[in-house]
Amino acid sequence: MTLPKVVDDLVAAQNTFDSVAYANCFSETAVVSDEGKTHKGRKEIEHWIADANERYQAVMKPVSFEKNETESLLKAEVSGTFPGSPILMTFHLEIADELIQSLKTTV
Repeated sequence: MTLPKVVDDLVAAQNTFDSVAYANCFSETAVVSDEGKTHKGRKEIEHWIADANERYQAVMKPVSFEKNETESLLKAEVSGTFPGSPILMTFHLEIADELIQSLKTTV
């Protein structure tokens, strides 16, 4: 499966627990919605993913990727130190100018 570079970079950063590289996949004004919380801006996203990495040690294995008119959908098997691991998650991405503008996760 071929992923856009920014999505490939996001997966690589997640799997190496590199919160700075992960945050750099997002625009300065990006928004992330995860676990009922919203995180705005690259610095807040960096802090959010660093905390999530520490809590869950989650890695992701892409299963499928598709684009439609409004978003890109990455389905990935996510495993880590959380109940029910591994789970299949969908990452709803809005990508523009080769950066992620928004990310919402669903199970």
